[in-house]
Amino acid sequence: MQKALIGSKLRQLRRDHGQTQAEMARRLNISPAYVNLLENNQRSLSVKVLMALAEAYGIEIRELLSDRNAGRLADLRAAVSDPAFGRDRPDLQELRGAVDHAPRLVDLFLQLYRSHRTAVDRIARIGGTGTEPQLLVTSPETAVHDFFRDNRNYFDALETAADNVRGQFIGGADDMYAQLKRYLRLKFDIEVRVEPSHDMPDALRVFDRQAGQVRLSQALDHANRVFQLAHVLALADIPYLLDSMIGQSGIDTDLAAARCRVELANYFAAALLMPYDPFLALAEATGYDVDRLGAAFGTSFEQVSHRLTTLQRDGARGVAFFLIRVDKAGNVTKRVNATPFALAEKGGSCPVWNVHNAFATPGVILPQLVEMPDGSQFFTLSRTVKRPVFSPHLQDNRLAVALGCERGEAHRIGYAQAVNLEADGPVARIGVSCQLCPRQACSQRAHQPLHMDLPMDADRRGKTRYES
Repeated sequence: MQKALIGSKLRQLRRDHGQTQAEMARRLNISPAYVNLLENNQRSLSVKVLMALAEAYGIEIRELLSDRNAGRLADLRAAVSDPAFGRDRPDLQELRGAVDHAPRLVDLFLQLYRSHRTAVDRIARIGGTGTEPQLLVTSPETAVHDFFRDNRNYFDALETAADNVRGQFIGGADDMYAQLKRYLRLKFDIEVRVEPSHDMPDALRVFDRQAGQVRLSQALDHANRVFQLAHVLALADIPYLLDSMIGQSGIDTDLAAARCRVELANYFAAALLMPYDPFLALAEATGYDVDRLGAAFGTSFEQVSHRLTTLQRDGARGVAFFLIRVDKAGNVTKRVNATPFALAEKGGSCPVWNVHNAFATPGVILPQLVEMPDGSQFFTLSRTVKRPVFSPHLQDNRLAVALGCERGEAHRIGYAQAVNLEADGPVARIGVSCQLCPRQACSQRAHQPLHMDLPMDADRRGKTRYES
């Protein structure tokens, strides 16, 4: 059983109540020396002291034991790998020490770093000329990504809500489309209609609350029609839970809150269609075979891939995955992350990565070992996914998704049999994006790095025009 070390939380709790270690010790009926050991993570928390803390300070036990340190460490590792910090960077042991003993300082540092990255990105997009007041405002997508990342892409309240709804379905859940239509009609008086694409030229799903009606476009295939109904069910059945979660997220703009509501409803939909325990059990039994999981639960390749990133329940964790989705121009259209992998926030993710090559082989899964500039290695799967087709002018409307995990976990994945995980075989050396990548002599470089100058010699032609 993992030891419960909550030193930084205990210290902050004591300071929030304006107490000395001796005063806290008296309140908990323990010695001041023991409080000191707990705060310095030199003793693990006993059940007796845990109960005393919950009773004395009126806080939830789950709140005390929740561990955000894994996410903090991953974000910190990604941040200090930025070329802006040069080569003299702290090692993993130093980073862990900072996370264990100064988590609030780490949070402030990460907040400052995100503001820095947002400013750099916006300056780059406006050509370095402009003083917009919103320069340091976090984008809605980044705010939602960070909220999900802080919770390890796992929300127990939504899992429970989805299980409760699924338990009310009559006769099992073999035909989820019919079950969802019936549930929406009987419980919420909401009717579902499927309409021709030409009658819905600009939308795939419209939920008219006043009319009590959901309109679905014929452009949606069956799996996505089911998913959209499950999404609507979240909006109709658990609006107060969604409000509460958004309120606790720290998100403070209307646009970001609306974006967060969409993503939380999508999470509920995935949990409803792919319930946690049977989904994890089948994932482990099949070596995380995405197609077999999709066939078992009636869901699409992308829906299964996204669900795999959420298997982070304490005591029943699956492989920790990240997912990124890009379009043919390289723009990042989705990103979720439960790993230390540094995902590109906007566009320009590394062309050495197979997620871009996937467009050349539609529907084929491309396994690949990749290495980031800091030396961390990951196993990734890349494949195209189809998007709804509205007209003859949009027949090739594909995106590519990449699903990945740390190399140390790749042995649990059947697709990894295509690569040699034991030997020092070929590994693709990639970066977050050219603007941030410090690699030299890369034949795929498209931009100068923002924080370093590559060597230039007029007498020599290198692999690209950016260095010689």
